[in-house]
Amino acid sequence: MLTCKDFLSELSDYLDESLDAELRTKLEQHITECPNCWVIADTTRKTIQIYKGMDPYPIPGEVEARLMKALEKKMAAKQR
Repeated sequence: MLTCKDFLSELSDYLDESLDAELRTKLEQHITECPNCWVIADTTRKTIQIYKGMDPYPIPGEVEARLMKALEKKMAAKQR
């Protein structure tokens, strides 16, 4: 029997439908018995659908510049 932790570790592949049939059946059985995992799967699925339907929103130039500067600083610190 799968635990909630097992379900959460397979959630991404479950939603992508990239699991073998046996594991998918076990996950589906788990969410029919576990309301918490059902809510997580349902909410995540709906969030992905909403996100996919959105148009890209451009990042303002000054925000992009600050982000790039922070990333460069972080990468320079890692190289030390």
